[in-house]
Formats: sequence, structure tokens, C-alpha cells
Amino acid sequence: MSKPLLPYHDIRVVEFTHMVMGPTCGMVLADLGADVIKVEPIEGDKTRELLGSGAGFFPMFNRNKKSISVNLKTPEGKKVVEDLIATADVVIENFKTGTMKKLGLDYETLSKKHPRLIYVTNKGFLPGPYDHRTALDEVVQMMGGLAYMTGPKGMPLRAGTSVNDMMGGIFGAIGVMAALRNRDRTGLGEEIQTGLFENNVFLVGQHMLQYAVTGKAADPMPNRLSSWSIYDIFEVKNQEQIFLGVVTDTQWEIFCRVFGWTDLQADTRYATNNLRVTNRATLIPELRARFVDVAAVDIAKIFEDNGLPYAPITKPQELFNDPHLLATGGIAKIEIPNGINSGSVTHTPLLPLTIGGQRLGIRLDPPYQGAHTKEILSELGLSQATIDELIAKGIMVASDK
Repeated sequence: MSKPLLPYHDIRVVEFTHMVMGPTCGMVLADLGADVIKVEPIEGDKTRELLGSGAGFFPMFNRNKKSISVNLKTPEGKKVVEDLIATADVVIENFKTGTMKKLGLDYETLSKKHPRLIYVTNKGFLPGPYDHRTALDEVVQMMGGLAYMTGPKGMPLRAGTSVNDMMGGIFGAIGVMAALRNRDRTGLGEEIQTGLFENNVFLVGQHMLQYAVTGKAADPMPNRLSSWSIYDIFEVKNQEQIFLGVVTDTQWEIFCRVFGWTDLQADTRYATNNLRVTNRATLIPELRARFVDVAAVDIAKIFEDNGLPYAPITKPQELFNDPHLLATGGIAKIEIPNGINSGSVTHTPLLPLTIGGQRLGIRLDPPYQGAHTKEILSELGLSQATIDELIAKGIMVASDK
């Protein structure tokens, strides 16, 4: 029995991107079935060579894509890319403002030739007073209130992953979906723009509205007044840590009963959630003292058996062996195309959704540079002799991997 077609199996995307934001946009569409062709510069996407916290960027955000590597500064390379765009439904880019215009590959230029084209620009800021600035995820976290909310007072701290880059790319993909629907009605494409800063502001919107509703500024998360009485990390036996939550009066009754703490349940200071929140200064130290000699595994079992929320404190690398992810197909095998472990097999997280009960899997490993150059040039009608000549002249790079 053949697999059902993915939603965007008949959509072609040509992607001029690097780092995280633009590649995420393309990855979402690729996972949903689009034929995504990554156009890399002749020297390759520099993201492939990043060290440290950037080492995982390329293999994470470039799966299910094809790679063609071309020197756009040559007339022959430019012609190949223009012919490729002529076959596309969508173009994605996230380079510095003006870069695509200099190449004649901006929306204004391309839309005159291809009125059905949908063009996604992923930038630091949407057009306005800030759009000349250079933005990075950390920059907009600092200026957009997220770093303030994440760290303790006086110690702004960026979130532990590229939240704005990834979500900005996801919003770009949502924009493509909307534009494709519009094109069904009008026959015309349009330009989609997403901004890191605006994405960050969306993320902290709940704290902006908290101020509007209460008249009180939100405290940073480590200092916040929680809406729930028990919503904390506890250090337990052998200095292990575990997160525990008791967020309703019903859960409080269960919590006290299963641990045999009838004295806490009878204490009028803790009779309701709001009273427990008000009296956290006495409640939480008391609970810390009671948990200090109890093993994390025992606490976890009691919480799980009784439907109470809890979580181990997990490091990212430990998720490769997470039993839930392994059982549900939440991670899938890929071959790493870059770095010291190039050529080795690992696993990568999939989009957190199912369609028809199925996860959206891996059709193509993250590509080696130019892995699909020959295939794509052939599709464009170039002869084998012409392809060989372009490669020999250094106008194109092709890989057999």
C-alpha cells in the first residue's frame, strides 16, 4: 500500500538561506512534502562549518532538502538560478537587506516575470525605524523583553535555544500557507515578511497584557509570583532535582493524601490555591525539608501514579534515549553532512505534529554541498556535457554523496 501524498508534494521551493530562521521556514515546508531546493554559494553554506552552539544548525534545519551549489557572480550561474526560480512556487531568503536586490533576485524584480511566485523574506525587523539594524536572536531577546523575563532580576539571560529564529521561520511557513490559499483564489503570488524582533514581542505578549490587566509589571520568571502554590524545582535525595507542580485544590488534596501529610491538608493557611500562593514563604521551605531525603525516582512514581504533574531535569543529549520519543517515532535517523562526525548516523527531532495519525518523517538526509546539482541541472534541460563544463569551470559544485 502506497503512502498518502503529503500536503505540499506538488509545491517547489527555492531557498537562499543560512543559519536558522530561513532554513527553518524551508524545513517546515519540506517536512510537509514540498520539493525544497537549497541554493548554496560556491563555497558552501558557511553554517556547515560552525562550532560550539552552532554546530547542530545545519543538520537540524536542512533535512528533506536538495542542495545545488552555484557561483551567482557568474552569468552562467545566474542563468541557472533564474531558470530554477521559473519552476518554483516559493522563494525563501534571509540574507542582509539589499543582497537579493543586487543579484536581481528580489521580489520586485522576480514578481514581474513570475506573478504567481510567493516570496518569503526572513529579517531581523519588519520595515520601520529599526530595519537598518543587524539582528540576531540574542539581540532581539535583549531588546524585546525575553532576556529580562528569563533571567533573575538584574541578570538578563537569553533563552536556551534559538527560539526567535525557529519561530520566525515557522511563521514564515505559515505565511506561505496563507499565500498559497490566496493564490488559489486570485492566481497571484505575494511577498511574505517575518521579523525576529516582532516574533520576540509576540512571545512576551502575555507579560505585556499582564501589565495591562493588573497594572503591575511582570517580574522575571525566576522571581515571579506564580499563579500556583507548588510549581518549583526541588532538590531531593542525593542532590537530584525534580520539578513538581500542584496547581488545583483537587491536586492539593491528592498530594497531601498520597504522601500522608494530613497536617498540611488540615492547615487553614493552605486551604485553597490562592491561600497557598499567599503563604508560599512558609509552604515551600516546609516541602523542601520534607523532600530532601526522598529519592527522585520515588517521588516521580507517586506523582505519575496519581496524575500529578512532574518532570525530571533532562539534558538535551539525554533525549536521544527518551522512551516516549523512541516509542512514538518522535525522532528519526539522519546522516550528518558536516563537522567532525560527518557521515555518521544520528537522530533528529521531527515536527511536533501528526497528520492522519502519522509523524512527518525523513525523506532526504540533510544534503552534502551540491549533492543534487547534477540532478537539478538535468531537470532544467542541460546536457551532460554542459553540466560537466559548468562543474569544471567552478561555476557549479557537485557531490556524489
